[in-house]
Amino acid sequence: MVPFAVAGLVAWAVAGLVLLLFFRGWLTEHGRQDWLWICLAGFLWGFPGLAVMMRHDANRRRRRAAAQAGQPADTRS
Repeated sequence: MVPFAVAGLVAWAVAGLVLLLFFRGWLTEHGRQDWLWICLAGFLWGFPGLAVMMRHDANRRRRRAAAQAGQPADTRS
């Protein structure tokens, strides 16, 4: 799941940079400067998502290792 979160972070960062570098004039002319803030918000909200996905992947690895060792999986987290 971590690659999906990283891909989302990268996508928002690239979209924001493209808008900032190549379309800033167009955004200003058409009153769409908020698109830059939307990209920033998407990028920043990606960090909590990344943390959640990292925890999810760690729990999944732990459950798989326990299943391979023949131990009951702890499902509390």
